[in-house]
Amino acid sequence: MSFESDLTALLPRLRRFARSLTHDAADADDLTQVAVERALVARASFAAGTRMDSWMYRIMRNAWIDTSRARTRAAQTFVAEEAGAAIGDDGDRAMEARAELDRVGRAMATLPDEQREAVALVLVEGLAYKEAAAVLDIPMGTLTSRLVRGRAALMERLGKAA
Repeated sequence: MSFESDLTALLPRLRRFARSLTHDAADADDLTQVAVERALVARASFAAGTRMDSWMYRIMRNAWIDTSRARTRAAQTFVAEEAGAAIGDDGDRAMEARAELDRVGRAMATLPDEQREAVALVLVEGLAYKEAAAVLDIPMGTLTSRLVRGRAALMERLGKAA
């Protein structure tokens, strides 16, 4: 059989796998199309005599990861349409506050995990040092150190005096 006929025979199984990944029929169809397109482009990398289904599942899974990441980035980048309806006297202040909050969120995302956790628990969630240390299962001195470094890094990234 040819590459194309083998690929065509796999389509029902690919759609079923795509549906299990996406939980939506339309998204599954889109994902299947993307995976088939990638397979056709990468046809030369398929080793004859190996299992095409495993190869295609790997392509599809990677395409789904790419799609999920793109959706996450888009959700973080674009503001909901309803947010534009608030523009006006108070809307300008709200938009400025939202922009500043987004800027702080981006700065937080650049911190190492340990520092981000400490800053989030103490400065954002308002936990006491002792409580935050217990949540993270670290000594209070370690928490304090992470918090100081995280706060300093945030201030540097946001251009404010520490």
